[in-house]
Amino acid sequence: MTLGEKLEQAVTERPDSRAPARVLQRLTGVPEHPGKQPLPVNWAMHFGQAALLGVLRSVMAQAELRGPAASAKFTVVRLTNDQILGNATGVGAPPRTWPRRERVVGVLHKAVYALTTGAVATPSPHGAAPAPDNATQPSVSAADPVSAPCPTARLTAGDPEVASSTTHDSSCSRLEEASEVPPEAL
Repeated sequence: MTLGEKLEQAVTERPDSRAPARVLQRLTGVPEHPGKQPLPVNWAMHFGQAALLGVLRSVMAQAELRGPAASAKFTVVRLTNDQILGNATGVGAPPRTWPRRERVVGVLHKAVYALTTGAVATPSPHGAAPAPDNATQPSVSAADPVSAPCPTARLTAGDPEVASSTTHDSSCSRLEEASEVPPEAL
């Protein structure tokens, strides 16, 4: 996003925004500097927000929210974050009050950030080692019928009479194992 902003600023001659520095100063209670804001404070807020929201994008990827559609949703999250912080501190203004060009540029930069963050946060299908065949199946021992994948096995493991009279399909093949557990072992 930063590289894209710098390229855009070189073409449009748009100055750097010092709003991130002002937001951080107001959030932390540090006195604001009149006029131009200190660049390190601006960068701290700019990169700090990017890093924190990058964690959220990683969580989204781990929850199977991946690809361009997820990045579009994350663009909205990124814009919303800026608006909440900017408006809550009195630094920002609602986007509907911005000049059209600034709105387009703002959304474009956030979309670039969202797409890039999504690409980084999403694990490569070729980079990860395949899981062993048994890694996806929970380990069920006769002493632990509660973790059995079959709901019937969990309900009947302590009562052999109920377990023996219960019908089950092949997905509940551990029912017999669980029903053989003596009640005192539970």
